[in-house]
Amino acid sequence: MNIFTLPDVGEGLTEADIANWLVKVGDTVAVNQVIAEIETAKSLVEIPSPWAGEVKELFAEVGDTVNVGDNFIAIEVTATADGEESPQAPLVGSGPKDDTPGRRRRRGRPDRPAPTQVAEPEPEAEPEPAPAQKSDLFTKVLAKPPVRKLAKDHGLDLAAITPTGQHGEVTRTDVQSVLDGAKPAARAPQAGAVGESETIKVTGVRKATAQAVTDSYTSAPHISVFRQVDATRTIEYLETLKKHPRFENVKVSPLLVLAMAVAQAALQTPQANSTWNGDTYTLHHYVNLGLAAATERGLIVPNIKNAHELNQRQMAEAIQELTQRARDGKTQPTELADGTITITNIGVLGLDAGTPILNPGESGIIAFGAIKQQPWVVDGQLEPRWITTLTGSFDHRIVDGAEAGAFLADVAAILEEPALLIS
Repeated sequence: MNIFTLPDVGEGLTEADIANWLVKVGDTVAVNQVIAEIETAKSLVEIPSPWAGEVKELFAEVGDTVNVGDNFIAIEVTATADGEESPQAPLVGSGPKDDTPGRRRRRGRPDRPAPTQVAEPEPEAEPEPAPAQKSDLFTKVLAKPPVRKLAKDHGLDLAAITPTGQHGEVTRTDVQSVLDGAKPAARAPQAGAVGESETIKVTGVRKATAQAVTDSYTSAPHISVFRQVDATRTIEYLETLKKHPRFENVKVSPLLVLAMAVAQAALQTPQANSTWNGDTYTLHHYVNLGLAAATERGLIVPNIKNAHELNQRQMAEAIQELTQRARDGKTQPTELADGTITITNIGVLGLDAGTPILNPGESGIIAFGAIKQQPWVVDGQLEPRWITTLTGSFDHRIVDGAEAGAFLADVAAILEEPALLIS
């Protein structure tokens, strides 16, 4: 009988939570068949079997935290035709992947510890708030990405499946019950009933986020500055880009201009794009731009490597790809490592401004407020203009008021006149 221990599926991860077992004792498994889903501090990962054979023991239950190297599953390996046990196969679908096919490889950078995620939401921006509608929190069906894929592959509507998960999510068992024609299990008591209290176990991304923001806020003295910006020219500029053939099939939003502006400004004021080391600090003359992304599992900050090298089309594609992978639960550990500065879009939440907490290991984060039409004085006359508020939070050990002001001024200048991007 062979014992498979929990592997390190990321970059130096030490533990993971069992999200779902996809096999049980007595099942027969094939090489690279997915046997479990685990939730790390960085992503939801499917674990494939390294052997073909019969499952003899599961060493943990759903919800348990397992350390890397701990016993995970026992399998009685099937003998081959010559009587030998089948060898352990390379695991498929675990661990970091190379750059996305079709994207040019970025040049290497000095290694440093991977930053932990901050709790700042970051979907993509739109100039006007959407018409009032019922919140997604009440309309969206909860399910993990592998469960969504299983339902989609079999043409099932998740909304029509009775969820039995602890927090009202549709589980793989729920989907499989429908496929098997079985009567669905009773739905678990739902959280948040009026007049009651509930206790939630802190795991996965939420656990990592809690630790990260606590460490960041208590170790780095934050300073926050604000600047109102007339983004009217940005809105006009984006309308032009949307009609251009070069930007066909790619989402164009104010976030694109902000990302380009921050990438340029970070090179002009490297103090905002640096790392505190204790008795030294490192100025990064390249930009790995973090995008705080809201996902079903929590808030993570994947980053665009060498964002300062990208043209506008490449930046738009990178934003679209990175945020979509985050929402699909497919973010790779390499995409979460080595960020140098972060942007977070709080405008999509209807917020004008906020004071974001730094991503650990970084000295700057920019919050992008809602873009709204407001009366604005132009050449002594009141005009309706598209106005937004930028908030910058910085590590005051490195960034003083002068650097913070200069950095925001450079970002604001591009939002006020995006033609500067090609000057």
